Amino acid sequence: MRTISSFSKVMVGFVLGAVVAGGVAVAVTPNVPPTKVCVDNRTKALFAATDGSCSKTRTLMEVTGQGVNVETIASAVSPSVVSIAISSIQGGGSGSGVIYRSSGSSSFIITNNHVIASAVQGGTIRVELNNGDFETASIVGRDSTYDLAVLRINRGNLKAITVGNSNTLTIGEPVVAFGSPLGLSGTVTSGIVSALNRPVTTGSLGIESFIDAIQTDAAINPGNSGGPLVDGTGALVGINSAIATLSSGANGSIGLGFSIPINQAKRVVDEIIATGKSTRPFLGVNFDTSFNGTGARIQRVVEGEAAAKAGIPAGSIIREIDGKKTNDLITAIVRIRSYAPGETVKITVDMPTGSSKSFSVVLGKADSQ
Repeated sequence: MRTISSFSKVMVGFVLGAVVAGGVAVAVTPNVPPTKVCVDNRTKALFAATDGSCSKTRTLMEVTGQGVNVETIASAVSPSVVSIAISSIQGGGSGSGVIYRSSGSSSFIITNNHVIASAVQGGTIRVELNNGDFETASIVGRDSTYDLAVLRINRGNLKAITVGNSNTLTIGEPVVAFGSPLGLSGTVTSGIVSALNRPVTTGSLGIESFIDAIQTDAAINPGNSGGPLVDGTGALVGINSAIATLSSGANGSIGLGFSIPINQAKRVVDEIIATGKSTRPFLGVNFDTSFNGTGARIQRVVEGEAAAKAGIPAGSIIREIDGKKTNDLITAIVRIRSYAPGETVKITVDMPTGSSKSFSVVLGKADSQ
């Protein structure tokens, strides 16, 4: 496990296997009666119980006035969650994943790149389904830049998770996490969204992953990396990826967990499924890593790329990206990588002359690692 203790720029380490969320803490509306829903016994999909009852093929459950009913969400989502075991020349490892698509003969599973990276050279990956069955998985593709990977198993007709919209999340909203902390498969925990657009970087120099993360007060422990974070409807909003730890180095939750927003992950995952590889947006600059001021100073502009085409000169200091304050280098990289290639972003800089100017930049495209 790689972790660090400084929170000034939220540099966090990977949990070699996982992230989970804990402790329900939600906004409460007093005296609001529970909402009744029906859970399909086969597909686990949720349906409104319009008359307070369900058909014979569905089970009646309640969403309480004091937040989400975790039991209902667990019943609906758990069939889509898998445990992942890795065997390689470096040793064993474990993590979690979520079934993203399933056809009649095969299924695609999302997990973290760091969960399966050690199996790339001659290792094996074994997936345990929710019903206890095991399947051998192959790597469809992976992206260390975003810490995402896609696995494939030759087992079809599995329940794929419902994909939600991470762009609509709000701070304080309840969320539920699934996975296999410390090898305990089928674990479900809950918490809230503590912050959004939290700039996080993980990994070692040269192979960092940059995440515009969802922060949760999750109780996070090794074994849950790659597992799903879902909202109050049971829809996938994030892929759990990293935690922060205290300087003592003790492993375990301190209430700072980070998840890759599904709206960012989906683009990468869909590209990997379609082509076996993925891309990232490219601004076309080299940053000054020795700069200690506020913002991100551009040391060099790559000719013919996005920043140069927009007219941003070398020596400029990025202060805002689409209206969001950009106080350091990590934040600048994370903000840019939260977009898709070809998107237009507004970048406000302090010019070398000292004046402030905004530029409309159409982001380029580069292959991800």
